[in-house]
Amino acid sequence: MAGKFNNTISSFFIKRSAQTGFRAIRKASSGFAVCLFMSGLSLFSQSQSEVDSLEQVYLQGAFEPRDSLEILTDLATDFQDPQKILEYSDVLIEVALRQDSTRKLYSGYLQKGNGYLRLGNQVDAIENYFQAAKYAGDTESAITLGSVYVTIADTYSMMDNIGNAREYYKRAIAMLRKTTDTLSLATGLANAGDFYYRQEKLDSALIYFEEAGALFKSIDYTLGIGYYEGSLGMIYGAQGRHAEALEKLNLCLDILEEEGDYYGVSAFLPFISDVHKSQGNYNAAIRTAKQSLEIAEKYRLKEQIRDANLQLSELYELLGRPAESLKFYKDYTTYKDSISNIGNVQQMARLRTNYVIDQKQSEVNLLEKEAEISELREKRQDAALYVAIAIVFLTFLLAYGLYRRYIYIRRTRDVIEKEKSRSDELLKNILPEETADELKKYGRVKAKRFQSVSVLFADFVGFTTYSEKMSPEDLVKTVDYYFSRFDQVVEKYGLEKIKTMGDCYMCAGGLPFPTEDHAVKMAHVASEIQEIVSGDGFSEVTGFEIRLGIHTGPVVAGVVGTKKFAYDIWGDTVNIASRMESGSLPGKINVSESTYHLIKDHFECEFRGMLQVKNRGMMKMYFLNKPREKSEEVLQVDAMGIEIPRD
Repeated sequence: MAGKFNNTISSFFIKRSAQTGFRAIRKASSGFAVCLFMSGLSLFSQSQSEVDSLEQVYLQGAFEPRDSLEILTDLATDFQDPQKILEYSDVLIEVALRQDSTRKLYSGYLQKGNGYLRLGNQVDAIENYFQAAKYAGDTESAITLGSVYVTIADTYSMMDNIGNAREYYKRAIAMLRKTTDTLSLATGLANAGDFYYRQEKLDSALIYFEEAGALFKSIDYTLGIGYYEGSLGMIYGAQGRHAEALEKLNLCLDILEEEGDYYGVSAFLPFISDVHKSQGNYNAAIRTAKQSLEIAEKYRLKEQIRDANLQLSELYELLGRPAESLKFYKDYTTYKDSISNIGNVQQMARLRTNYVIDQKQSEVNLLEKEAEISELREKRQDAALYVAIAIVFLTFLLAYGLYRRYIYIRRTRDVIEKEKSRSDELLKNILPEETADELKKYGRVKAKRFQSVSVLFADFVGFTTYSEKMSPEDLVKTVDYYFSRFDQVVEKYGLEKIKTMGDCYMCAGGLPFPTEDHAVKMAHVASEIQEIVSGDGFSEVTGFEIRLGIHTGPVVAGVVGTKKFAYDIWGDTVNIASRMESGSLPGKINVSESTYHLIKDHFECEFRGMLQVKNRGMMKMYFLNKPREKSEEVLQVDAMGIEIPRD
C-alpha cells in the first residue's frame, strides 16, 4: 500500500498548510488546515449554509465598507468549491490592492493558490504561493513566512521534486520552532512527515507524525488529532499491520466526519480500501473506494477522483471483470495528474527563479530608495560638497548594482540553459530519439505500424517471496541493479527498452527503425540477460532465476496519452510474447515458431512440441540454447519441428 495514494494525502496536507493568517484561529468551528497559515479558517470551517448566507450578505451589499476585506477573506477561505475560491480570491486581491493591504494581498494569493491546487493545476498554484511568499516577507512575520514555505514545500513534494521540497521544509520548520505558534509548528511537522512517507522512509515519517500528534494533543485540537490518527493508520498499513491500520483509519474518519472535513474523508477512504484489498476482502475494498469517489465527485476533488478510479479499476481487474475495470481506467486517464510532465517541471523551475529574482530586485530597490533619502539630506546640509559626493556614490552604487545584476542574470541564463538541456536528455531517455524529435516539433506523435518486430519479456521467478524478506530500500536497489544491467545490454545491441512492470522487463527490436536482424539481436540480448541473472547476484541477494520469452510479428507503436506520456507498443505480437515468457521455465529462453525461423541459422534451439497457449490454442515452442559455431552445419526442420541435417 505504501505510496499508492501519496499524491492524494499530500494534496490535503497542502490544504492544511494553506490556511493561517492574521486573525485569531477559530478552533471550535473551523475545519482542518494542517498549518492554518493563511486565513485562520480551514476549507471546511463553516457549514455550507453559513457560507451561502455570507455570500448573500456580500452580494446584497449589506455590510460596512470597512468590513469588505474580512468578508472576502472568509468567502475565499470557507468555500469548498474551487471555482468559488478562485472567484473571491481575485476580488480580494483587487480590493486589497486598492486599499494597499499587504496582509490581505498575502491571503488573497494564498487562497487563489489553494483553488488552483484543488483543480489539479499545480503550476498556477505554486505561482500564487510564491506571490503570497513575497507579501509574507513584507509582513516580517516568521509564522506567516514559515507557513507559506510549508505550502511551497508541499507542492514540490507532490511533484516529487525532492530537493526543493526538503529545502523548504527545513526552512519552514526552523522558522516555526522559533515562534510560540504550536499549531503552525505541529502542522508543519505533519506535512514533513507526509513528505518522508511519500519517500517510503517510514521511520522518519513516524518521528515527525508523533511529534506533530503530541503538539495537537497539547492544544486539544480535534481535527489535528484526527489527521494524526489517520497518519498512523497509513504507516501501519504500509507495514502490513492491517488490524491496527483499520482501527486508526476508522477513528480518523469518525473525527473528520464529525468536523465536516469531507476532503480528508475522501483522501483517507482509499487507504481503508487498500487494507481491505490486502486482506482479500475485495467487496469491502470496492465499497470503500466508491465512497471516496462519490465524495470526490461531489466536491470536485480532481486528484481523489483520479486515484479512486484507478483503485476501482485495479479491484475489478482482480475480480476478473474487465469491462468494469476498463470503464474506471478510462475515467482515471481523464483525470491523470500532469504534475510530473516535463513542461510543468520547467515552468515550476522558472517560477522559482522569478521569485528569487524578485527578492533580489526588491533589495536593490530598497538600497536605491535609501540612497535617494541620503542624497536629499546631504543637499540641505551642504548643497555643493555633499551633492558631488552623493553623485559619486550613486554612480558607484549603480555601476556595482548593474554589474551584480549582469552576473546574476548571466548565471540564471546558464542555469535555465542547463535545465533545458537536461530536459531534452530526459525526453530522449523516455522516448526514442526520432519520436522525441517528432513530439517536440508537432506536440504529438502519430502511431506507426511495423510489420516485423521481436518482443522480449523477462520475469524473475519467485521475486515476491524474495521481496517479502527484504527491506524496501534493498528491494529497490536489487531491481535497479538488474534492470540497469539489462538496459546496458539492450543499448549494446541497438534495441529499444519499452517499459518495466514490477519485476517484469520488456524490450523490442526492429523499431523505431526497421531492421532485418532484430530477431538475432534479441536472441543475443536474451542470452546475456540470462547470464547476468545466473551470475554471482547482487549484494547479499543470490539464487534469482528468470524466465524469458520472445515472439516476432507485427505491432503498432506510439506515445500513450498527453500527460506523463510513454512510448509503448500494442498488438497480438505483444500478447504472444508475454505468453512465451509465462510458458517458459526458470532459467530458460522460450521462443515462438516465427522467431525460431529467423534465428535458427545463428542459434541452437530445442523443439519443445505443441503447447497450449491461453486464448491462442496449441503453438510450437522452442528453447533457445546457445549461439551456433560459425563452422557448424545449419540444420533444417521437418514438418513436426524436428531439426535434421541439410543435404
